[in-house]
Amino acid sequence: MSPRPATAPERPPSAPSLLGRSLAPDLARGWMLALIAVANVMIYLVGRPYGFRQHVVEDGAADHAVSAAVVTLVDGRAYPLFAFLFGYGMVQLSERRRSDGAGDAEVRRLQRRRSLVLIAFGAVHGVLLFPGDILGWYGVVGLLLAVLLRRSDRALLWVAGLWMVPAAVVTGLVYGLATGPERGFLWSFEMADPLAALASRPMEWVMAPFALLPVVAAALVGVVAARHRVLEQPFLHRRLLRRTALVGLVLAVVGGAPSGLVVGGYLPVPGTTGSVTLAVVHALTGVAGGLGLAAAFALLADRAPARPGTVVSAVAATGRRSLSAYLSQSVVFVLLLTLPFAGLGASLGTAAATALAVVVWAATVVVSAALDRRGVQGPAERLLRHLASRGRGPRRARAPRPTSPVS
Repeated sequence: MSPRPATAPERPPSAPSLLGRSLAPDLARGWMLALIAVANVMIYLVGRPYGFRQHVVEDGAADHAVSAAVVTLVDGRAYPLFAFLFGYGMVQLSERRRSDGAGDAEVRRLQRRRSLVLIAFGAVHGVLLFPGDILGWYGVVGLLLAVLLRRSDRALLWVAGLWMVPAAVVTGLVYGLATGPERGFLWSFEMADPLAALASRPMEWVMAPFALLPVVAAALVGVVAARHRVLEQPFLHRRLLRRTALVGLVLAVVGGAPSGLVVGGYLPVPGTTGSVTLAVVHALTGVAGGLGLAAAFALLADRAPARPGTVVSAVAATGRRSLSAYLSQSVVFVLLLTLPFAGLGASLGTAAATALAVVVWAATVVVSAALDRRGVQGPAERLLRHLASRGRGPRRARAPRPTSPVS
């Protein structure tokens, strides 16, 4: 998504926005959380043999079909979207702080502090709840972006392109070599002893980014897109957004379908070389899919009425509280799916787990909408802002503005 500089006139004041913010970034974050929930819930399924891409081997027709769809459309596509929005949000944060009167040095310090706090959040989340945590890795990416933000668009896009090749190969090896029947990573989910599982999670959390390396490229593209306000002003970039959505989503489906058909049991599991090749293709096209999803959500926001309806407003409210919603998903999944709690992860199939993930996401939307009506920020966002802002000098007074962890 490499935009041209915007030269068209500004859209009339009726452009969709909520609380003075552009609708598209928040709406994309809100819908993104549904995809994250579906992707993450699969990791909690245990007690059965594991197959290609470490998905549990299913028996029922519905589970086969849903497994194929999840791998094709969600697996490896949701986190690049998250990364794109993270990079986009870092630029938004920088611009807001500069509009508050902060200088470049202070903005960079704030970016580093937020990134370090995200790493700390990720460590706690990864050890206590979900070792496949993404927050810590995005904190590391944030430190990298803080260094690269002053580089030109061309330089950032070159770095993104060059990074993709080795990153996709490493990720391909991670998934391509773990074809079952034993669990190949995140072993703590199979451990009956909670203390043993707890002891295993720090190492699992440190290892998890090796399956997520390609998302760095999506974050860099997000920085470039934010500089041109592609999501905030989709009406100025419709041609770019349509092309990105079409090409990105088509590549995601074409590149993900072979792995999806294998996971769904419709194609045999290939040999080692074939498995790694499919995994590399899946990773490469996953980044394209993440960018395509971002463009599609921007177009959706562009078509929203001046006063968005209840559903759109609620999803955008969830996007503004995406850190709280993401963490709350893990809390609910741990309580429902793991031992010594309800332990449903040993009995639910893929179709039922996907339905559960959607219900959990919908519950976060309802709660976020209720908080939004009361003007209450998400608790995790509030803590992040407090910790990242400690020691910062006085700012020019202005009305409070809701934030999300990726903005």
